[in-house]
Amino acid sequence: MAPRVHTLSNGVRLICDPLPGWQTVALSVVAGRGARFEDRARSGWSHLLEHMVFKGAGGRSSREIVEVIEAEGGNINAATGYERTSFQIRALKAGLDLGSAVLSDLVLHPIMDAGDLEREKQVVGQEIAEAADTPDDLVFELAQQTAFAGQPLGRPILGTPKSIGAATPETLGAWRSALYAPETLVISAAGAVDEDELLRMAERDFGAAKGTGIPAADPATFTPGTKKLSRKLEQANLVLLLPAVGVHDHDYFALRLLAEILGGGMASRLFQEAREVRGLAYAIDAYSETYADTGILGVFAGCDAKNAVELAQVTAGEIQALTKPVPHVELARAKAQLKGSMFMGRESALARSEQAAGQVLLFGRALAPEAIAEEIDAVSPDQLAALTARILAHQKVAVAILGPKAAMSAADEFERALFG
Repeated sequence: MAPRVHTLSNGVRLICDPLPGWQTVALSVVAGRGARFEDRARSGWSHLLEHMVFKGAGGRSSREIVEVIEAEGGNINAATGYERTSFQIRALKAGLDLGSAVLSDLVLHPIMDAGDLEREKQVVGQEIAEAADTPDDLVFELAQQTAFAGQPLGRPILGTPKSIGAATPETLGAWRSALYAPETLVISAAGAVDEDELLRMAERDFGAAKGTGIPAADPATFTPGTKKLSRKLEQANLVLLLPAVGVHDHDYFALRLLAEILGGGMASRLFQEAREVRGLAYAIDAYSETYADTGILGVFAGCDAKNAVELAQVTAGEIQALTKPVPHVELARAKAQLKGSMFMGRESALARSEQAAGQVLLFGRALAPEAIAEEIDAVSPDQLAALTARILAHQKVAVAILGPKAAMSAADEFERALFG
């Protein structure tokens, strides 16, 4: 059954997913806002804010926040994405009450000390530098910048030293009020949780939440282009992107299956052809990234620079081949992999709480896994072929290449091999 969803009087939504016999609980507080809702001047503020609330909140110091959760056998974490920000606690079932109070303080009552903010800017600055020094992180960032140039989705979630440097306790506090407004908040609990008790805690801790809110994000547009960065590395890192569909599109599950067949596992077409048959790359995989209104189909590969052009040709050929209906046995395997991943993930209480929160934010309701499985099973070979043709009809690619100069011509070759 799908988890039950309640709405508090101020608009905060609450999801309860009890799992009989469990001795632990996961609690997520998720705001349906993130880096996509920032303007250029506030780039990275959502991530900086996520860091800052842990420096002190609700009368507890940063150390006390962690200590009280760990004293209950739990752990606490947070993550910032383009379209949402999540705060999470895993604990023994007796720690749910405390966990709710702590997460409420983080989201609604952070201290925002000026000295802490300056120190945290330095920490985030080091995080930005670390990402720039990690080739297989940087190449994805370059690809994202290219695919959504001049748009919030094309800016790094971490921001820049200049943009995060401009934040003050007052301006970051105002951003918190907008980012974590009650109509964007979802509280989701899974595991050893009692529904009546959860409702009581939610009303106590989040029932008085207020905020100004942020309007919906502007529609995103896929922008074609190439980003090449020459570095003296042992391998070339390639990310090849095509415009795809968002989570509300009727082809959403078809896109997930398309990525699985193309390069989702060891039996996938790219893994078999590019690695096993030709030995062109050690690492190669395909993936889909979806947002509320748009998405991408991507391929990542790490290869010797001398193999980059041939690898681009092979990738283009495998994508073109998907304009023809795939064999039923191949589609059945992809469906089994996708459903297996979904059901295995649901064996984690935290994954269940996060998944349900995301569904409520996107669709206004939590979805029963059986309903999702039915949608996956309904995808046909003809639908996959039509989706591939739909993707290629845009005649657009965004490519990022990081590594030796000898690999750089792979970008043009990928586009030529796809479109002529």
